[in-house]
Amino acid sequence: MNRLAVLSVPLLAALLLGACSSSAIQRKDGSSSVRSFSLRDLAKSDVDEVIEIHQQAALASLKILTFKLYRRNPGEWRKSGYASADEATETLFKPLSHWHLSPQKNLDWQASLRNAWREDYMGDRVKALMDGLLVMHMAAFDHRTEFYLLSDVDAQKLYNAARNTEAVVWKLATARNSRNEPLLLSNGTDGNGVINLSFEREFGKLIGNQDTLARIVEDKSNRAIRFGVVNLTSMVFLPV
Repeated sequence: MNRLAVLSVPLLAALLLGACSSSAIQRKDGSSSVRSFSLRDLAKSDVDEVIEIHQQAALASLKILTFKLYRRNPGEWRKSGYASADEATETLFKPLSHWHLSPQKNLDWQASLRNAWREDYMGDRVKALMDGLLVMHMAAFDHRTEFYLLSDVDAQKLYNAARNTEAVVWKLATARNSRNEPLLLSNGTDGNGVINLSFEREFGKLIGNQDTLARIVEDKSNRAIRFGVVNLTSMVFLPV
């Protein structure tokens, strides 16, 4: 091995470390953009990193929505035997740390979403709803949590997941029991008549996030998205 080749290895490492040492972004939630360098990063393209960022944003929105729904509907987490909305939320999202081994990823997400709206359903409606949304959105990412140069993400699945989520938002706002009471409380009005649209805003972020990523992946793969709509009456979802 010549001297240039010997020097190139530490030089490459120094350049990579130097690239990672630029000024960090301090986010509003207290977190930082700083992350340690891994050799696995060499197998990622810029688009792969964009996909991971969008996925993390989607999962964060789903977790926020789960907690908010449990806060608004405390009877649901009690049905599942949890001590609090926090515990119920953390339990639902815990399998993400080992998703490829988790039986949760094999859940029939369409049936789970429909269960949330059945008046005769005796289980935890928030769990049924958010479990279904979590598995559906993970399926849109091919159940991956990391993406590399050879990873294949389907823009059509991302688009379909966004349309299915829109249908769920409509159902959440309109589904009522025989006494004309909402099956699940979400947006509402406080004692002063101020409307709380925080659920709608968070769902809007989730849908916009998926649509943006679908466009990015569509351009990367050069495969056009076929537009479709969900049958709101029958809740027949688009395939993911």
